[in-house]
Parts: sequence; structure tokens; C-alpha cells
Amino acid sequence: MALEIETTIIGAGVVGLAIAAEMAERGRKVFVFEKNRDFGLETSSRNSEVIHSGIYYPQNTLKANLCVEGRALLYELCEKYEIPCRKLGKMTVAIEDSQIKALEELYEQGKSNGVTDIIFLSRQELKRLEPNVEARAAIFSPCTGILDSYALMNLLYTKAKENGAEFVFNSEVVGIEKKSLGYEVKIKDREGICPFMTQMVVNSGGLYCDKIAELVGIDIISAGYQLRYGKGEYFIVNSSKRHLIKRLIYPIPKGTITGIHIILDLEGRMRVGPDTRYIKNIDYSFDETQKEVFYHSAKKFFPCLELDDLEPESTGIRAKLQGPGEPFRDFIITDEKERGLPGFINLIGIESPGLTAAPAIAKYVCQLATI
Repeated sequence: MALEIETTIIGAGVVGLAIAAEMAERGRKVFVFEKNRDFGLETSSRNSEVIHSGIYYPQNTLKANLCVEGRALLYELCEKYEIPCRKLGKMTVAIEDSQIKALEELYEQGKSNGVTDIIFLSRQELKRLEPNVEARAAIFSPCTGILDSYALMNLLYTKAKENGAEFVFNSEVVGIEKKSLGYEVKIKDREGICPFMTQMVVNSGGLYCDKIAELVGIDIISAGYQLRYGKGEYFIVNSSKRHLIKRLIYPIPKGTITGIHIILDLEGRMRVGPDTRYIKNIDYSFDETQKEVFYHSAKKFFPCLELDDLEPESTGIRAKLQGPGEPFRDFIITDEKERGLPGFINLIGIESPGLTAAPAIAKYVCQLATI
């Protein structure tokens, strides 16, 4: 091959950028290939921009451990490099008395995950903090925050480049073949298809990571790698209501779905969403017919909300391993050496809390890369 690369990273979302920055800082020669014209144009820029605490995930899972570790690393990055962020805190609320037991279980799970600052609130205690929220009880998570996800990605991109990482945009991976000394990767760009050799491949392809795993010969059905697409809309709330809530407000999750919640951003805007609806194909069109669903869901705990307060804002899609009604699935982050593919590191199903966990995921992948 005309070109030999030490480490190839596929995908320049926030996780791919974090891995590139971490590997380049450790002295690895890194090339990042991204099919879009710039970094972070899909899931990484179409989300709630929340720094999660880590209460929602079963103990000792990658999602729990990497979220808690990533949160601490993320706040350090924000402080050191002046990335805009605010530690607003979050209320997870039990709307009915019948939900209090589930809230108590969630509280205990958060404690077991190492989220040490969470507080269980009675209705009266909740009302003192959020008088316009209606619920029977709540978990208050002070360490939950929001950040400027673009500023974070731009920092990671800049740090990676400063340490020698190369980025190639408008370049789609269309072929991967295991060879004796590494992998032959084929890239499709404006000039056609270009093959090159690489010693290591990190598949951080987000919504397309299962298709990339297929390229190297993995049966994604038997491996349990096939993705489902979870689409969600966000509605913006009338600015006259935004001063009525000071923190993020979430209902109790239903299974693996967090439910429609209220989010604040750094500009002081209030959003409602996202919902989760499974779709077959990636499609970012906005479905305005969901407006009443959002309204009725949010009004249960924010009674000041009126239907006319909601206006369409944006959509996002998550790469989910579990389908509708299926049980929890953890992140898959693994070197595929047991499949005869040493040095091929798959990251499959990196949905929420992927943004929060990104710095910790990068360190985890670097550890795999040294084994």
C-alpha cells in the first residue's frame, strides 16, 4: 500500500475526537476519517448537552463507571480550558405516590454507582427548590450540569491536531480487510476509492458503527451488534416560562427510556424532550404531530406549561443496542482479538451518557490499545 498508518479512528463525533486527543497526547500517530464535512455533525451535536451524574445505569456497568469518571474529567476540562458549562443540578421526580418506590431504588442505585452527593427530597423540600414543579418526591443531583458541546469538541479537535493527529473529512470507510500486519482500509472520497494499510482500527462510527463492524467480517446479528435507531424531537418552550424552573427536571425512567424531560441551556432557553421513537432509517425530519404528546407528558410535573408554549426546535437520533421494550444493554467497547481481529477496537451502541463519558471512554480505549 502507498500509505501506512499506525492508528485509524473512524468517526469524528465527540467520542472519536476524545480518543484522538488522548491517543495523540500519548504519542500515537493517529488519522481520523469522517464521512461528513466536519466533526460532530450528527448525534454529538443533536442532544441535550447534559453532563450526567450516573444514577440511571446498573452498578459496575461501563455506562455507570465511565459516566461517573467522565463527569469528573469533563468538569476538569471545562475549568482548565474555559469551556462554557453550568452545574445546574437535576431533579428526577416521582409524579405519583406509586412511583416513590422506584425513585428510592434509583436513589440507592446512584449511591452504589458512586454518586455521593444525591439527595432524596420530599414534596415539601422539592417545592422549596422548585415551586413550579409538581411531584410527590424527587432525587436532587447537584453535580448534573450542561455544557457547550461544540466548544468541547473543538477543544478535543484542536488538542488532537496540536499533538500530530490528522483529520480527513468527506471520507467514508467502504472496506476493511484483515491482513497479516494489520488492516487494509478503503476510503471513498471525491476522487474515488483509496486503500491504505493501518496497524490498528478504532471503530467510533456512531450511528454507522455496526455497518463498519460488518465491513471487517463480523456477523453483527450473532454478535449482538446490530443497532436500532432511537429518534427524538425537542420543542422549545416560550421564553416567558423559562424563569419558572432553575434546574433540569426528569421523570422516572421507564425501563431504558429516560422519558420526556425539561432541559435548560447555556443561553437560558428551556426545551422539552426528547421522546424516543424507533425508526428504521436515519431521518432528521421533525414530526410536529408529537406536540400534544410532549405537552401532556411535561405538564404532569410542570403544570404552568400550555400547549401554545411549544415550538419545534430540533431532532436527534441515538444508536441503541436494545430495541423497544428490551432490557438494558451496556456500551460495547472491545478489542476483537477473540474474533481473530487483534487491534480492531469496536465501540458499539455509544448513546447516552456518551457525551459525559467521552473523556473516560478515551482513556479506556487507550488501555485496550496497549494490551
